[in-house]
Amino acid sequence: MSQPKPCPGILDIAPYIPGRSEAEAEGPIYKLSSNESPLGASPKAKEAYRALADSLELYPDGGAHDLRDALAARHGLNPERIVCGSGSDELLELLAHAYLGPGDEAIYTQYGFLVYPIAIKANGATPIIAPETDLTADVDAILNKVTGKTKMVFLANPNNPTGTYLPFDEVKRLHAGLPEDCILVLDAAYAEYVRRNDYQAGIELVSAAHNVVMTRTFSKAYGLAGLRLGWLYGPEAIVDVLNRVRGPFNVNAAAIAAGVAAVEDEEHLQRAVAHNDKWLPWLTRELQALGLEVTPSIGNFILVHFPDEDGRRAADADAYLGKRGLILRAMGAYGFANALRASIGTAEANEKLVAALREFLRA
Repeated sequence: MSQPKPCPGILDIAPYIPGRSEAEAEGPIYKLSSNESPLGASPKAKEAYRALADSLELYPDGGAHDLRDALAARHGLNPERIVCGSGSDELLELLAHAYLGPGDEAIYTQYGFLVYPIAIKANGATPIIAPETDLTADVDAILNKVTGKTKMVFLANPNNPTGTYLPFDEVKRLHAGLPEDCILVLDAAYAEYVRRNDYQAGIELVSAAHNVVMTRTFSKAYGLAGLRLGWLYGPEAIVDVLNRVRGPFNVNAAAIAAGVAAVEDEEHLQRAVAHNDKWLPWLTRELQALGLEVTPSIGNFILVHFPDEDGRRAADADAYLGKRGLILRAMGAYGFANALRASIGTAEANEKLVAALREFLRA
């Protein structure tokens, strides 16, 4: 019997599997699998969200003008060059949809975000993987993969799941080596957390180039993952294309209102960043003191590598932690069979994670 067939390549896509939310454990559950903010959303954002309850029958503003204006004021941008989306994931997918097709190639790095190959393959293009050096994007390796078919390069900076990054000088070198008709996508989902003088999220480069875009999210430092909200800053021509292909009401009213309030509550954002500034190095040091290898991170998470020994591997640790209510992210899909990614959690969660791993390694 004949049946509908998907487009070529669709069935080759490995579905994205998000971090687990449940564990078989009695007592509190500490979800450290999805890099969510341990401080939650701004109280002002919550208030703005609740205020929409009496007008749910109304369509949202299709242009998200209030949110674009708030972002423009916050970052010193032209609001006409901002596109908002249902998470930055949607914006990455829109870019692929608008600029990639059969016969095209798009590059991402060896341990890059798994949404990139999904977006590339979903549009009939070919994903090209550039090897990394020391778990960090390598500009020369990326440029060596560029061909006449290359139409897009995805760079997560900082990268998830490694937490490593490229200094801005290297990002500029990467851009300078790309063809003019190739779009450089700077995925800066964790930019708010970065405290390095040699880092920039990409605003300066976007402002000066015709083929660079920057994507950002409200899911991490702003604590609005449940509302699915992201934004993009790009050249006028690319923004015009994206506005032609995106849904007319792709961002819901509650997300717009909460996003505006979150952007304007700078104090809450700085509390979230300060919390990470304290606990990221603390958790790194504590786990290293247990003899575990931790990849240096500038995000709100760490990649923890386990011994290749019976009973002490990552899968064993994952099972042990899960029974104690600590949910981490297994990294097999990224090529790290013997590592777990841990989000920076509340003080209680971080301390319980260290205590549980100490017990696990002693067992």
